[in-house]
Amino acid sequence: MNDIQLREFTIGNTQSLTLMGGMNVLESRDLALRVAEEFKTVSDKLHINYIFKGSFDKANRSSVSSFRGPGIEEGLKILQEISDQFNIPVITDIHEPEQAQLVSEVCEVVQIPAFLARQTDLVVAAAQTNSILQFKKPQFLSAPEMKNIIEKCESAGNNKITLCERGNSFGYNNLIVDTLNFQILKNLNKPTIFDVTHSLQLPGGLGNAAGGRREFLLSLAKAGISQGIAGLFLEAHPDPDNAKCDGPCALRLEMLEPFLKQVKDLDDFVKAQETLDIK
Repeated sequence: MNDIQLREFTIGNTQSLTLMGGMNVLESRDLALRVAEEFKTVSDKLHINYIFKGSFDKANRSSVSSFRGPGIEEGLKILQEISDQFNIPVITDIHEPEQAQLVSEVCEVVQIPAFLARQTDLVVAAAQTNSILQFKKPQFLSAPEMKNIIEKCESAGNNKITLCERGNSFGYNNLIVDTLNFQILKNLNKPTIFDVTHSLQLPGGLGNAAGGRREFLLSLAKAGISQGIAGLFLEAHPDPDNAKCDGPCALRLEMLEPFLKQVKDLDDFVKAQETLDIK
């Protein structure tokens, strides 16, 4: 297993839970700091390894009128401030090869969005940084096909890779999560993360935006964590009904501690069990 060391903790499928959590798009500096502080406080209390997540640009919004974010310059300033103030690593996504190096100077983890995970120039540019790379599994790919993305990345010199399950397209405006995917991704010898937030999207479900099913967040998170994986990807918002992006999938920020308490308890239980070699 290719575990990854990040500051004082290790990201790995048999290691203590890692949380990549925060907000979808960086709506404002003050809101980002508020969300980061709550995630940091709860993570410390529950002994969860924590990485703050926030996007400076949502380049694949459904509508041209949708809010995209503050842009790379302002967004990286916010992420740097969060990293410095709370002494935590940060993750954000990139969309163009030219963004890779600049973003890697702030973000110890760089994320490649699902729709872009097969874009060779983007993958190679990201791989040539010193950052850990997280690849969202595209909604249109099977889990075994992620091997090709790993090989592409490693051929460019970077084997610090995490794989993120986020559901597969199931007809129109729907996603499903195949729990067998977690074991298939783990068998590729990379830490596996579960994006429970975006697995509950209803893509295009609102016509000009994605819908979502936040009422299923806890049950689906438990289903993923029960598979013995490295960690969880989770977005929260103090007022998700008025969030500027993916509010229907976001956890209410006030629910963060009881939510993560149950997730962490389950992760500890699963990882304490003996692994059986069933053939």
